[in-house]
Amino acid sequence: MNKCPVETSLKVLKNKWTIFIVRDLLTGEKRFGELKKSINGITTKVLSESLKHLESYNIVKRWSNDTFPLVVVYSLTPLGLSLKQILDALTQWFIDNEKEINF
Repeated sequence: MNKCPVETSLKVLKNKWTIFIVRDLLTGEKRFGELKKSINGITTKVLSESLKHLESYNIVKRWSNDTFPLVVVYSLTPLGLSLKQILDALTQWFIDNEKEINF
């Protein structure tokens, strides 16, 4: 059975929060609290689940130091960084079509 690339890509991207997480990590590594503050409307549970989901697909890397208190940091992997071109294309599509979109 052949996998549909669009269907598979959407499975990886999962939900709207994924795009916001990737957007925020494109500027560099972030702590969980920084991500939570920067993404309006996301709950702690959904952010945690979304980050784990992205880790499982090698989009996001999680690492921590050995200090107290423990500091956990998230960053994009090279695969995650490759999503920049998709966000850039979505941004350009919106700019090109903003007047025609009814929202």
